[in-house]
Amino acid sequence: MSNSTQTQPQTSTRPPALEAGPRPDPRFRLADYAALLKPRVMSLVVFTAMVGLALAPGAIGQWEAFVAILCITVGAGAAGAINMWYDRDIDQHMRRTQRRPIPAGRMDARNALWFGLALGVMSVAAMALWVNAISAVLLAVTILYYVFVYTVWLKRRTPQNIVIGGAAGALPPIIGWAAVTGNEGFLADPWGAVVMFLIIFLWTPPHTWALALFRRQDYENVSVPMLPVVAGVDGTKRQMVLYTALLIPATFAPVAIGMSGWFYLAAAAGLNARLVHHMWIVWRTTEGLERREGPARPMFLYTIVYLFGIFVALLADRTLFWPVF
Repeated sequence: MSNSTQTQPQTSTRPPALEAGPRPDPRFRLADYAALLKPRVMSLVVFTAMVGLALAPGAIGQWEAFVAILCITVGAGAAGAINMWYDRDIDQHMRRTQRRPIPAGRMDARNALWFGLALGVMSVAAMALWVNAISAVLLAVTILYYVFVYTVWLKRRTPQNIVIGGAAGALPPIIGWAAVTGNEGFLADPWGAVVMFLIIFLWTPPHTWALALFRRQDYENVSVPMLPVVAGVDGTKRQMVLYTALLIPATFAPVAIGMSGWFYLAAAAGLNARLVHHMWIVWRTTEGLERREGPARPMFLYTIVYLFGIFVALLADRTLFWPVF
């Protein structure tokens, strides 16, 4: 006679990637540590910070400017490294991230964490020592916000993760601005920095959701609630249209406040016309948005060119032309 009470099989609560991942390679590879810094993301972040520094009212010494940009670069890399350490359990199961150093087994996760922490502390300390206190505080807030608010709290809990978390990516031009103005000057004239922050903040949702559309299966496989996974394609397109509609007038705000002139106005109009074109194609497409050859990927790639172009135009206008007002 069999026993009616049977022992149920126990399931592991550890993330799948930590159960059967490749063994870390102990060899030191400079390229792997560079990859932890997310250099492609960092390059755009650093450029927007440079524009914020260049457009800020006042003057800054060459040494202080160099240190400020270096600290923003290192701080952004620190946040990226800690993000890769935390997301190691899902990165192994996403095609886009499988080749990163930790999921590929080329680096021990603890090394990535300590590397990120060391860079973060050094960047904030150097900013405080050689630039000024407000820029150091803003840099620290940016790193902590990206790590704790976006990576740890929001990313796996809400489809609004990149809307709220996008503030971290929008702060670098404010840090560059504050590096020039200092504490008192920043409070006296913050509007140019606020406008640049707003442009990046409103740009982030359509940019990221375009990526999430053609990478939807990746996010669904690891239960990350990106908007296409939760709201579907149609719901995502509606939100992309909304944020694009908010972004376009925001890009003309530098002219309205007298920070930029006719050159920037013309450049922004052209860039926005092309953005609307891409958004219209995505909007009217009913099938194939989740394929790499669909229109979501070209829009994603264009949004990178778009933001770079907006900030190049801001810089060129200030360098070559007078404001409208």
